[in-house]
Amino acid sequence: MTKRPRGEGLTQSFEHALVLPTARVTEEAALAASRFMGLGDKNAVDGAGTEAMREVLNTLDIRGTVVIGEGEMDEAPMLYIGEQVGSGQYEVDIAVDPVEGTVVTAKGLPNGLAVIALSERGGLMHAPDCYMEKLIVPPPAAGRVNLDWPVEANLHVLAQALDRDVEDLMITILDRERHEGLIQRVRAAGARVKLIGDGDVVAGLAVGVRGTGVHALMGSGGAPEGVLSAAACKCLGAEIQGRFIAEDDAMRERFAAMGVDEHRIYKTADLAPGEQMVFSATGITYGELLSGVRRFAGGARTHTLVMGYATRVVRFLDSVHLEDDSARVTIRV
Repeated sequence: MTKRPRGEGLTQSFEHALVLPTARVTEEAALAASRFMGLGDKNAVDGAGTEAMREVLNTLDIRGTVVIGEGEMDEAPMLYIGEQVGSGQYEVDIAVDPVEGTVVTAKGLPNGLAVIALSERGGLMHAPDCYMEKLIVPPPAAGRVNLDWPVEANLHVLAQALDRDVEDLMITILDRERHEGLIQRVRAAGARVKLIGDGDVVAGLAVGVRGTGVHALMGSGGAPEGVLSAAACKCLGAEIQGRFIAEDDAMRERFAAMGVDEHRIYKTADLAPGEQMVFSATGITYGELLSGVRRFAGGARTHTLVMGYATRVVRFLDSVHLEDDSARVTIRV
């Protein structure tokens, strides 16, 4: 009996129909947010990106529900958790971060980007808005590390999986006071540390994409971003392990209401269980993985990473957007 390839049939039709339209969602969000890049107003950056993303989502052939969004309905005027978008045929759950890195984008710093993931109903975990302890490793180390192990043990296994020495590893960690001990232990073990100010979704992407020179992400960051990272990891074959952090009794009560276990290690398949998955990210400001929006007279250029889980294709799209017909004569290939 011939084994059916992963994603044959309905799964592929879902991804074939939505991969490129999903890229347009993040492209338009990035273009809108980039108009406020460097002006110092993070609310303007976020508002522009969110509104543009919402407008394009409503044009897609989907009936979507936002499960990871800008906050609860009373806190967010658009793309709030539970919001319905689109009126098409594909029923999807949606995780969005219209501008990951509102502060860095407002300041004109690297690694601002627009991010979205789509899956079938129930394919993305509705995570509480809290911190999450995270470990993200590339495909060769998937299934070989453990969030409960000492840092040194995970570094040793990671080095073995990548066929290199611990001293060759580069570990990304958010530059936060809470990570001082973790940073010291990683360095004491012999590995190098890349500190970032914001943007652990793009940092997780860099772990999963070959050739970036980054080999793991460690430390704690936002749980909603953890779900977006899980969608990316699933498409790339990388692995995320995460544990939700309850900082007070009120959050523990929220965990109980949502069925979240603060002691459990949630893996990629727990955070993004869907068999149909589309992920897209477009750079707003310059980054090592994605270039930012580059404007010219009459248009702009964007750089996007878009991929599907079943179709097993990772695309980098370098696109020119003509906003003025007069710009056509200025373009050279």
